[in-house]
Amino acid sequence: MRLGVLDIGSNTVHLLVADVHPGGRPLATSSTRTVLRLMRYLEPDGSISEEGVDALVSAVAEARVVAERENVSELLATATSAVRDATNGAEVIARIEEALGQDLQVLGGESEARFTFLAVRRWFGWSAGQILLFDIGGGSLELAAGADELPEVAASVPLGAGRATVEFLPNDPPGEEAVERLRAHAAVTLAPIAALMAAQPKPNHVVGSSKATRSLAKLAGYPAAGWSGSERMLLPRTALGSWIPRLARLPASARQELPGITPDRTFQIVAAAVVLHTAMTALGVEELEVSPWALREGVLLRYIESLSWSEPAG
Repeated sequence: MRLGVLDIGSNTVHLLVADVHPGGRPLATSSTRTVLRLMRYLEPDGSISEEGVDALVSAVAEARVVAERENVSELLATATSAVRDATNGAEVIARIEEALGQDLQVLGGESEARFTFLAVRRWFGWSAGQILLFDIGGGSLELAAGADELPEVAASVPLGAGRATVEFLPNDPPGEEAVERLRAHAAVTLAPIAALMAAQPKPNHVVGSSKATRSLAKLAGYPAAGWSGSERMLLPRTALGSWIPRLARLPASARQELPGITPDRTFQIVAAAVVLHTAMTALGVEELEVSPWALREGVLLRYIESLSWSEPAG
């Protein structure tokens, strides 16, 4: 069976197509992304501008065409914080559903964290024990912790890289004072979450799962012992912190020349680094393990489980 997961996020519209079968690992056949950076289309009243809605609807329509061309039998369409939090969200959702020709599932922050945690658990396995998860997107930061497939606690805060860039780092380059204002705001916002997570057992693995985290690991991290490439990257807090002043002094055009920083992340990577570093500091985390699976895989896995697989007759 061929499934598609359409993730309408704050930064991209991303279609993942995968073949699935009972008891097997999903096998990705294609991955298609349209970079939107929806936060740049936010109006002062919190709505997404008409230009932004048009760009979003166009990207969704293109993804639908790709899904049909790829012979997807079921398309799972989800939207996260940018659409969820917009003051004109209901209108935007209606426009998206018209372009899709089907319903859209709008995920709350905690649901986002739970789907992502499921994907990370499956990637690391049951033997991983207690996991603490950091997942920074364009609009929000999700944290979750637990020893099972679903987290014991999950939380979401409006500290996404795109949102933080628009609100705190609008200049290019942003400069040290703006970075410190963002750091102070993030620390205050994260304080109650840090207290919540501190009540959980000590984690066996601390995991970062987003594209921004993977980019930062390629910049400031290193492969785990015995591994090569990007499947088992580690991101130390000290190395991440040492890169922040340098990133903040560079214009966006120069940041994309750095290892791991793709053109679609170059504007937001400073905010992502500051927020992630502040979150790691608040929770006393020295190093993150990077998971290649995240929200899209979690949505896919949960849907596969919901299917009724029956034994063939005879």
